[in-house]
Amino acid sequence: MNRENKKKSLEKGYYKKYSCKESFVCKVCGRTVVSEGAGSKHRNHCPYCLSSKHLDNEPGDRGAMCGGIMEPISVWVRKNGEWAIIHRCRICGALSSNRIAADDNPMKLMSLAMRPVSLPPFPLERIEEMTKAMGGDGELKW
Repeated sequence: MNRENKKKSLEKGYYKKYSCKESFVCKVCGRTVVSEGAGSKHRNHCPYCLSSKHLDNEPGDRGAMCGGIMEPISVWVRKNGEWAIIHRCRICGALSSNRIAADDNPMKLMSLAMRPVSLPPFPLERIEEMTKAMGGDGELKW
């Protein structure tokens, strides 16, 4: 049974109550993703490329009609120290937060975490000049 038919045949909120043990093929990297190894009852993104599919408006409701690719754009750390991935839908722009899985690619996670540092909104060559303009002495003391 394909995902669309299953979505129609199951009662509302089914995925909130029951774990999802289905495997799927990632629409971005083409790898087969299995539920084992995630460390939770719900696999909500590809552990290789960290992409997802826009299925839910609220966790587990399968109410999103968009079906677009949810691309990983950032990570954040929750109050308890747990990391989560911020996804943005390529079609409708919806944002969501998904906790990382135990088998997620650590290099992809670190790459997301370092993106703001490696791509600052200003030229690094001008950091001393900008520091002086903001009232600092402009010298970087290492």
